[in-house]
Amino acid sequence: MATLKRAVPMPADTTPTARGSRRATQKKPRTNKPRAPAGDTVTALLDPQRRRRLIAEAAYYRAELRGFAPGHEVEDWLSAESEIDIILTMGVTASGN
Repeated sequence: MATLKRAVPMPADTTPTARGSRRATQKKPRTNKPRAPAGDTVTALLDPQRRRRLIAEAAYYRAELRGFAPGHEVEDWLSAESEIDIILTMGVTASGN
């Protein structure tokens, strides 16, 4: 009768290297501290009325490019909102804030 070999479990604090030997590694403890998205930073630094005016202006220009065809107002607004937030976020990132 054949003898079955049982697999020896690896300790949790070791990982195999490229050559197959074991090397002890230490894992960094994870913190569950939530990060604020970049968009939240932008809205905190910018007056909400100013942001709204920028979005409205960008939405107007989008509508103008389409010839003010009706039925795309929400699409224009959401696209403009995304565009303005990206531009503002880039400014915050570039300034190091």
